[in-house]
Amino acid sequence: MEGLMNTIWTSFAVGSLLNVLAMAQPPLFTVTDLGAVGAAGQPFVITNHGLVSGAAVFPDSSLHGVLWYKGRKLDIATPGLKGPNSMAFGVNQWAQAVGEAQTLSSDPKGEDFCGFAALGLPSSGTSCLPFLWQNGVMNPLSTLGGNNGAANQINNRGEVAGMAENDMTDTACPSAGPQKLQFKPVVWRNGKVQELPTYPGDPDGNAVAINDHGQVAGGSGDCTAFSPISLTNLQPLHALLWEDGKATDLGNLGGTGHGNGIEAVNLNNHGQVVGNSDLTGDANFHAFLWTRETGMLDLGTLPGDANSAANGINDAGDVVGVSLDASFNPRAFLRQNGTMTDLNTLIPADSPLFLITACSINSDGEIIGIAVEKTSGNVHGYLVTPRQRKDHSESLSLAPQAVTDPVVLPENAHQLLLSRLGIRGR
Repeated sequence: MEGLMNTIWTSFAVGSLLNVLAMAQPPLFTVTDLGAVGAAGQPFVITNHGLVSGAAVFPDSSLHGVLWYKGRKLDIATPGLKGPNSMAFGVNQWAQAVGEAQTLSSDPKGEDFCGFAALGLPSSGTSCLPFLWQNGVMNPLSTLGGNNGAANQINNRGEVAGMAENDMTDTACPSAGPQKLQFKPVVWRNGKVQELPTYPGDPDGNAVAINDHGQVAGGSGDCTAFSPISLTNLQPLHALLWEDGKATDLGNLGGTGHGNGIEAVNLNNHGQVVGNSDLTGDANFHAFLWTRETGMLDLGTLPGDANSAANGINDAGDVVGVSLDASFNPRAFLRQNGTMTDLNTLIPADSPLFLITACSINSDGEIIGIAVEKTSGNVHGYLVTPRQRKDHSESLSLAPQAVTDPVVLPENAHQLLLSRLGIRGR
């Protein structure tokens, strides 16, 4: 018994010491509040030049694709494609932005492909098309013959990754749901759409990210009810990397994909891929990092947590994402040199924002994501910036896996956040 008590006391003392060390360390990041984004908004991607793509709810309760630069917000959805709602999922260094936007044309199948109605937004029941925005003008991108699609990311060569419907009925879709047609992973090059193969037997798929070499990351699987986490009707069963039009299955962490799913959601210019995978039994899921040398590596969680998902990776191999405890209380994380750290321990302790997920990181170590106001629970976008710019080959000196206490939110706010964790960067 004495030995057991000594072990428990030692574990408690070590944990307390880690938190004291974290609090004693000067904040490594400053925080910029990007403002309230509403229940369905958030920033998605930050470029190496600090340009941020995202979406925010406007006074009329509609959701608009926006760009942020140095904390200032630009509405790119007016007039857009003239429908009420849109999201800007990606942007490149040339300020070309991509995403999805409603039109004025009624969807002949009555679908809610982009999920605006499912998200509780005022929706006109119109089709939703992938778009490319540049020089102040939003233009639609072509589909595979269906009525809807979404553009997820654009590289610095102007190549776009996303998904598009064809004109074939999808028998895998739930009969009670509005989705009727198959949707496939695609790439648009020079305005022309190219379908990418799914894993054998998977009817649907989504190309989520593309790097400057044209490598594409995403997943394929079955049609399911619309998910407010992934913003798709896809149950991802296989994490895929496409190169020269050919798909490679990246494997899994023991699960089948019938829980949270198995999907690649981002990659860097070295072909390193991040995402998340169900574990054995499909009850829990972990972030992964895939490389050619190691295959799929389980990144684990912050201490004491049960689940995690990786959302972004830069060319230095730094990974950002979300870690969740057994009650699904979220904390944004930054992983460098094999160490996963609660991002909240690296910002000023008096910040009014609690960072719940990190979505994207650039080569300068700037990170964007979703936060909540500690007092109200309102959802905000944020940008954190290193106090000292580092050489791209260097890493910050991180605290030894310290974690913050979760923010206690009202139940309605907690449920809202559960449905918003890791959108597009899972």
